[in-house]
Amino acid sequence: MKKIFPIVFVLLFQQFSGAQIHLPSYSDSLFPSYYWQRVTLFNSLPKSKEDIIFLGNSITDGGEWSELFNDSNIKNRGISGDITAGVINRLDDVVTGRPSKIFLLIGTNDLARNISTDSVVKNIFLIADYVQHQSPSTKLYVQSILPVNDVYGKFPTHTPNGKKINDVNSLLAQNATTHHYTYINLHSVFADANGRFKSSLTNDGLHLKGEAYLIWKHIVYPYVYDLQLLPSLIPLPQQLQFTKEFFPLYSCKKIFISTDSLSSDAEQLQKTLLESGINTEVSLTERSTDIPHIELQIGKINAPENRDEAYELKVSSSKIVIAANTRHGIFNAIQTLMQLNRDNVIIDGCNIKDYPAYSWRGYMVDVGRNFQSIDLLKQQIDVMSRYKLNIFHFHFTEDIAWRLQSKLYPQLTAPENMLRNNGMFYTENEFKELIRYCKERYITLVPEIDMPGHSAAFKRAIGVDMQSDSGVAIVKNILSEFCTTYNLPYMHIGGDEVHVSNKKFMPEVIDLVHNLGKTTIAWSPGASVDSSTIRQLWMSDNGEKNISFLRFIDSRHLYINHMDPLESVVTIFFRQFGDVMKEDKNVLGATLCLWPDRRVENEKDVLLMNPVYPSLLTFSERTWRGRGKPGWTAVIGEPSSVKAKDFSEFENRLLDNKKQYFKNLAFSYQRQSDIVWKLYGPFDNSGDLSKKFFPETNRFNDTIQQAAITVVGGTIILRHWWAPLIEGALKNPKENTTWYAVTKIGSDENAEKNFWIGFNNISRSPATDSPKPGTWDNHQSEIWVNGKLVESPKWKHAGQKGNSEMPLTDEGYEYRLPTKIFLQKGWNTVLIKAPVGSFKGKDWQNPEKWMFTCVPVDDVIGK
Repeated sequence: MKKIFPIVFVLLFQQFSGAQIHLPSYSDSLFPSYYWQRVTLFNSLPKSKEDIIFLGNSITDGGEWSELFNDSNIKNRGISGDITAGVINRLDDVVTGRPSKIFLLIGTNDLARNISTDSVVKNIFLIADYVQHQSPSTKLYVQSILPVNDVYGKFPTHTPNGKKINDVNSLLAQNATTHHYTYINLHSVFADANGRFKSSLTNDGLHLKGEAYLIWKHIVYPYVYDLQLLPSLIPLPQQLQFTKEFFPLYSCKKIFISTDSLSSDAEQLQKTLLESGINTEVSLTERSTDIPHIELQIGKINAPENRDEAYELKVSSSKIVIAANTRHGIFNAIQTLMQLNRDNVIIDGCNIKDYPAYSWRGYMVDVGRNFQSIDLLKQQIDVMSRYKLNIFHFHFTEDIAWRLQSKLYPQLTAPENMLRNNGMFYTENEFKELIRYCKERYITLVPEIDMPGHSAAFKRAIGVDMQSDSGVAIVKNILSEFCTTYNLPYMHIGGDEVHVSNKKFMPEVIDLVHNLGKTTIAWSPGASVDSSTIRQLWMSDNGEKNISFLRFIDSRHLYINHMDPLESVVTIFFRQFGDVMKEDKNVLGATLCLWPDRRVENEKDVLLMNPVYPSLLTFSERTWRGRGKPGWTAVIGEPSSVKAKDFSEFENRLLDNKKQYFKNLAFSYQRQSDIVWKLYGPFDNSGDLSKKFFPETNRFNDTIQQAAITVVGGTIILRHWWAPLIEGALKNPKENTTWYAVTKIGSDENAEKNFWIGFNNISRSPATDSPKPGTWDNHQSEIWVNGKLVESPKWKHAGQKGNSEMPLTDEGYEYRLPTKIFLQKGWNTVLIKAPVGSFKGKDWQNPEKWMFTCVPVDDVIGK
């Protein structure tokens, strides 16, 4: 993968003054026959830029690296007996393929030949410099020389070299930055208290036993896959302390439970571990054991709120102990444990005490407008469960279609009564399976029959309006059928966006549902409902939130179908749900909503065109941990601010999870916390959006005194289309003005790179017009890189008037192929022009979105 460095990185380019680095030549006779056997084999094998090379001597040669990592991209290029000169001699063949990474471990055989420490270090520096010069996109990791031990009386020329090894390692650590490599300290992990190779990990004082290779894998795993050094947990536990111990999962054979009631939870953990290659047995705790094991216990865990979901998790070198007040707490702890288990061999020692800030952590899908298969729904439920969300809000009736079977009124799901995905609905058995699937994962399914609004499908099928006398009777029959068929605690009755002509409708429906033993939920603002009905806020609450005896779920500004992918993570991360830092007597929690009103071509486009999974993980973090910031924002904050640092820390964890668990799923997010923009303006364009100002007419440099603002992010929303409810980058935005934005992007080589570029991230709900030919948006926005204009995409439906029945295809940067831009080695200047006229949109389907996106892409997701 090519390396691209945004502006806040310190980019260090090696200065060669135009001169080539020449490697010394060695006589073939200097190297033994085994060396040449291996070299000729390596030369005959195919090479790829995706290769991850383990390069070294017998210690590397002895590792079955592709099997250890279960990754065919990882290649063993170790040669038993090799020395630094041997690596130099074959280095050309290694770098010719321009591999993604090289992990180098070399030098102990040099020292055994009485080659000086200075010469060993200089040779390693030469290797590093040559790799940087010949293949600057390759990441080099120089691993410390391992310790030695003379306890076995073997390798007498190697085992006395402990001090020399320490001297070499010290120099390698000190000079990593200068020679452009990352230093990995293996020595301290493999050394005992006396600095010698731990005798349990070697049988000859020099080479590694099998267990040692597993430890080695654990140490380098985050480097191999560009992860944080410690596991990136989402949601971050309330209390977390890592220790220097580690638990050998590869040796774990037992799961002990304190009570039979935990059998199913233990068996699920057993099944999950088996998928990772760990074979365990489940049994009741009867005696102590020295064998590494896992314990599941029901105990008394103190927590300030939501004790039913609280847990403690302790990982030591001998055991993992999970304790909770309930099975739900045990389940939550297991989800954390699975995130701690990154490499399937070792789990880092830690002490965790955890509990959720809110008891209601929901996700809503609208399958009324666009049908989703059971498999796709289960995929989303699996993600919910892994990240401890516990409410699945299922909106299955709409104007477009009624999607759940009714045996009393089969015409509700007749194909002729649907406007999309005709004939596609959920049978009684399928819906029961969905309920079971959720329950197994400690998720409560909340069904919604929207009434009396959003009910055109009902009227087409039944022939009467819901609010008519006969309509009310039929609605009651449907509710009675539903509530007696499905064992669920809640019933969402909708109530939004409708004129209630029958004042008895909602009271009668609510009374019936309550008599059937269900708790009612309704949208607010909406139809009038009783005080026991939970209000789900979708906008202003009309003052109800201040009434002390009412209960609320917050869904305000949580409709991800309206959010830009990069914006979604920012705005959700900083949210304070219900305007409180944690659950109280009124605010239960929040529900993240997905309303893809516009028809989609393929059901998976719902996940591709909406930032579902990045939003879900961010929502999980905030609903579990609580806190957040007052107000709504789309702004990360100024560089080095507390806000920006907090966001960057979370983004690191988010991207780790993307790499680990979403490789084959749509995850529309790229790193943005390291992109810094200088904004210049405002320039009065008097309504002429094409008007040019000096940033684009003169040779631009970033010392211009008119720089007004410095902002961070890949998507910059200058003024939010729902201002002033949501904060944008400009404190006092003005109509008929033009702003310019400048950033620097660094590249380690001359090459073409992928970028997300956009100026109007179209919501997936309204029938927004497609951009006109030859334009990025309706503002005449433009972008230059190194002074060269970047052309807008050739839109498939250029100039098409918005149509809810016409699927989006390439209008959003996150689901079209990235824009390719040539970057020169070194710094590259990006200049963006962002004009605006009136803030009043053409109509509600076409809001004025004054924004821009420009961010490097490290993976291609588009259609």
